Amino acid sequence: MNLMSLVDGPSAAIVFGGTLVATVLRSGLGDCRHTLVKLAQLGGRRFDADAARAELAQQVQEIRKDGLLRAVPHRYNDSEFDEATEALIGGRSVEALLTAHERHKARRLGESTRAVRTLAQAAELAPVFGLAGTLVSLSQLPRDGLAQGAVGGAISMAVLTTLYGLLAANLLLAPLARLVERKALAEERARQNLIDWLADQLSDACPPRRMQRDLHRSLQAEAS
Repeated sequence: MNLMSLVDGPSAAIVFGGTLVATVLRSGLGDCRHTLVKLAQLGGRRFDADAARAELAQQVQEIRKDGLLRAVPHRYNDSEFDEATEALIGGRSVEALLTAHERHKARRLGESTRAVRTLAQAAELAPVFGLAGTLVSLSQLPRDGLAQGAVGGAISMAVLTTLYGLLAANLLLAPLARLVERKALAEERARQNLIDWLADQLSDACPPRRMQRDLHRSLQAEAS
């Protein structure tokens, strides 16, 4: 089998170029940029839940030892945990921690959904442009008789554009969409487990809401 016979520049240009342009027109530049970012992150470092737990454990120990009033938020290499611990200490409640987590979770899932949707649309469009390439190739047949090699060239291009469309959809774009989705869901599960652990560790250190109100009023009275 001669694999070089499966390489054809015009056929690839019709399928991949057409799919790219149509995807940008359908999804918009913003979603396409998010998709490129998510694809680039596939080869990056995964979320390390164990390392994050080890860093958060130090904050938990300080809060248990000194209390929320004296606790100083740590800085992490993760914007969610920076904001979540600041909200926990500033609001003196686990609810503030969970609210910050849900806000970041919604943002991350929204970005992943946009990328998955864009790749899924591209996977739907690729076979369409494979068919379009087939029609283009057939339209190149001469009308005033069949020149030598014209039929073979047209059929070759028709077959290759259809092949490229199917391969691009089923072996590239659709698998990439599922890969982005699986990675996003795996990270969210790890983050949720970590947040649940943190909330459980600090539930006793956070005073009830009624106690918080009394403490706030006493501090205001002292200040006045």
